[in-house]
Amino acid sequence: MKTLIVGVGGMTNGGKSTVAQSLHQLIPNSCIIAQDSYFKDDSVLPEDSNGFKQYDMLEALHMDTMLSEVDSWRRDPATFLRRRGLSPEHTAPSVGQEVYVLIVEGFLIFNYRPLNELFDIRYFLEIPYDVCKKRRSSRVYVPPDPPGYFDGHVWPMYLKNRLEMESIVSGNIFLDGVKPKEELLAVVSEDVRQEIEKLREKD
Repeated sequence: MKTLIVGVGGMTNGGKSTVAQSLHQLIPNSCIIAQDSYFKDDSVLPEDSNGFKQYDMLEALHMDTMLSEVDSWRRDPATFLRRRGLSPEHTAPSVGQEVYVLIVEGFLIFNYRPLNELFDIRYFLEIPYDVCKKRRSSRVYVPPDPPGYFDGHVWPMYLKNRLEMESIVSGNIFLDGVKPKEELLAVVSEDVRQEIEKLREKD
């Protein structure tokens, strides 16, 4: 059994979830761990001087719990799949060549060092400010974004987090989130398939 961990990160509304979910549908023996599932309760999140809740920071997330889930997958991917209601598929020509793929998706996955060190491939989806703001305004959040939240918190925190990421991470593959999802998926899925074949060819 061999494993591959793919990080699909990027800015809010950049297309990470779409790419991750589509990749999961294409790649056998894959599953997703999404960072958005690990937010702390809204009641414990601090506010800045403008009264904006501080969601866009690692401290707003149960990153230790998320890392534990990743470690659980690493120990036994087949059992992890079954726990999630997914059935492992036999896709390799011989025993020992089966490759299990974990897709980790989120906006700050590359900023958390213990998690970032585990990725075999890293993708970062980015879109321009105006596109990001338009997409964000068209989505419904719970709780909803208060007036001025995008310019007063979301975008400044994205710029801050990106600078931090670039100071600690190398080897990211940057993708243009404005491109059609089919085009993005074609690039990512081909890379992943090539990595799977490389792993199968190793003794």
